[in-house]
Amino acid sequence: MSETFRVAVVGVGYLGRFHALIYSRMPEVELVGVVDVDTDRAAAVAAEAGCGVLDGIEAVLDRVDAVSIVVPTTAHLEAAAPFLSRGIPILLEKPIAATLSDARALVELARERDTILQIGHVERYNAGVMALAQRIDSPLYLEAQRMGGFVERATDVDVVSDLMIHDLDIILALVDARIVEISAVGARVLTDHVDIASARLEFDNHTVANVVASRVSEKTTRRIRVFQPRRYLSLDFIEQTIDIAEPRLTAASPRPEILRERIQIDPVKPLDAELADFVRCVRMGHRPLVDGETGLKALEVALEVRERIGR
Repeated sequence: MSETFRVAVVGVGYLGRFHALIYSRMPEVELVGVVDVDTDRAAAVAAEAGCGVLDGIEAVLDRVDAVSIVVPTTAHLEAAAPFLSRGIPILLEKPIAATLSDARALVELARERDTILQIGHVERYNAGVMALAQRIDSPLYLEAQRMGGFVERATDVDVVSDLMIHDLDIILALVDARIVEISAVGARVLTDHVDIASARLEFDNHTVANVVASRVSEKTTRRIRVFQPRRYLSLDFIEQTIDIAEPRLTAASPRPEILRERIQIDPVKPLDAELADFVRCVRMGHRPLVDGETGLKALEVALEVRERIGR
């Protein structure tokens, strides 16, 4: 690998543009170019990021040490396979694929070529999520809400793949147990896909998680609550605060007193942190925080939620 870390971005729509701009600001990274089926869009982002426009995936393969792929989910396998086949590390936006067969093919390609396949579950790099994970040891009940107003972006997929999958992935990381039961309901409101959904996950250690996601709500809410023995924690993703409540026995009362604490988290930009970690993992040969197997597991749960809603 060259001293300068060479990357490209394939797909520079709403999110891919941010990938390109972040890479362009990294001193140790050379953004060699961007690719997009919309050539006008590619040219605009390239001008903004100070790089070139590359004429398709074939033009990228011999010029990069790694690549971000930010194309529609249904095109993930087609876009990623040429890079994985050559052993080129990939940061692939979430979800890993539209189908389990595509996802498994990607994971197998990465395994065969012994190369990094990192999945863009960016909320894992949220400073609040990291701080919350450090304070959890034996969760009994979790409740996640991810709700917001309607936007035209990402309406080619349902709210489970668009929003809920973030919290499904976080819960799978926080609960060290196997899911034994999933139930879910949902409804179409403004699109041909499910726009609001609620799921209940039951684990073999008796932990239960309820997850709600909506893209048709008036108020924006991003919160996860965790109940565990003798401790309650609540993370507000937007305010970057963690509220903690714990019972404490005192000499003054036969009943425990509830002590409350609010922790203000120093915010970070999750996408910046994710891309920096991707570069670090490739250069150092480290396993990514969210690798292909982890992305596959989140997709399996998300598709099961969708199947339950369909019933």
